[in-house]
Amino acid sequence: MAHQKEKVIGREKEKGQLDRCLNSTDPELVAIYGRRRVGKTFLVREHLAKQLVFELTGLQSRSMRQQLENCWLELQRYFPGQHIAQPESWINAFEQLRSLLETAKTKPGNKRVLFFDEFPWLDTRRSNFLNAFGKFWNDYASRESNLVIIICGSAASWMIRKVIKGKGGLHNRVTTRICLQPFSLKETRQYLKYRRVRLDDYQICQLYMAIGGVPLYLSWIKPGESTHQSIDRLCFDEGGMLKDEFQHLYAALFENHTQHVTVIRALAKKSSGLVRNELLAAMKLTSGGGITTTIEELIQSGFIHESPPRNNKKKGTVYRLKDEYSLFYLRWIETNRSSGNNIWMRKSSSPAYRTWCGYAFETLCLKHVAEIKNALSIGGVETEESSWFHRPVSEQDEGAQVDMVIDRRDRCINLCEMKFSEDTFTISKSYARDLERKVRVFKRVTKTRDTVFLTMVTSFGVKKNDYCNRLVNTEVTLSDLMK
Repeated sequence: MAHQKEKVIGREKEKGQLDRCLNSTDPELVAIYGRRRVGKTFLVREHLAKQLVFELTGLQSRSMRQQLENCWLELQRYFPGQHIAQPESWINAFEQLRSLLETAKTKPGNKRVLFFDEFPWLDTRRSNFLNAFGKFWNDYASRESNLVIIICGSAASWMIRKVIKGKGGLHNRVTTRICLQPFSLKETRQYLKYRRVRLDDYQICQLYMAIGGVPLYLSWIKPGESTHQSIDRLCFDEGGMLKDEFQHLYAALFENHTQHVTVIRALAKKSSGLVRNELLAAMKLTSGGGITTTIEELIQSGFIHESPPRNNKKKGTVYRLKDEYSLFYLRWIETNRSSGNNIWMRKSSSPAYRTWCGYAFETLCLKHVAEIKNALSIGGVETEESSWFHRPVSEQDEGAQVDMVIDRRDRCINLCEMKFSEDTFTISKSYARDLERKVRVFKRVTKTRDTVFLTMVTSFGVKKNDYCNRLVNTEVTLSDLMK
């Protein structure tokens, strides 16, 4: 099959943000960050190809001299025919870029895009890069209405600390922030279809629960393979592209990443999530130890889901691991290092597989709240989503936990239960009692006067029986999550 040129699939919100910058009458400084391999560079290069007039990519673990030499080569490539001396400092390099931009002819009103990729790698020790860039923006670029400067990096902690929340020359200078997240289920289906991978919604869901919506991971899926075959090849075969990805993922994103990985490991062991004190205990920490910053960076980068309790009492915030690949690695790949044929095929008939499916599907649903709301015909209703749990305070008291509560402005509440199954889900007598208890305890403890609906989010719907007819008010299916 002849190689086809890739195009930007999905990303409608992000493309809209970039288009607004192109149509702006002001200079724009755009910061794009997110996990590696999520498609940041591809989005900029493809969507803004016609406006791109200069690009510089930082070199990992290289000296200032090597970074400056690379910058010099890129200046020569983008501005051919100009006499460009090799810069001795970043101040000098940005002065040269300014001079070349002023000399280059452009039509009035046409936006020109400057793209600095892997921005954190350019800021080598004692290089003064960030100060030089700040001077370039403040003294020149911020006055040029036809300039859009995009800075991009996978080192999320650096981007957040030095750029987004930086107190130096770039303080409050960023005009647009884009935290690029993995594909949604809908975008995943679109991308796989574009690459001629024909899988039904159920198999796409299984694939998503294992490796998530990271575009590069999905690009390794081969046409003609089932989801089980793809997972076996990528995650368990010797040399599989995702067999050791976890070892590099957090190191590339965060400085001093050991604590980040410790948080991820702790959350992977608790499917219902952990509140802060439980997380500290699981990590064997007696005090914060910078944990607040670590959690914030993991949330900003899309690895942790932060679910505030009802009424936004910060103390009860529940943290859950929401990165599918990290969970899959820690639950399956790390503990099955021996190679062999059809490892995943064999594992997928075990009780542990069903437990993992339940957690992974809940995580998937928490990422697709907008789709759930649309399926319930409340997409336009103002809502607040939260977690809710009640621990018994006496032997006579009943406890309960609801993974997602949708509080609606129209005085209704949806208590959402997520269940993944290979076929239509059946509510048994014992599960019906569990559902009745959750609704009963919720109403009693919250003393709500709103109408409470029990909502089932399942793969293929709920089988109609007496329990379903009596308890379930609304349903959302996998096909709804794909819309």
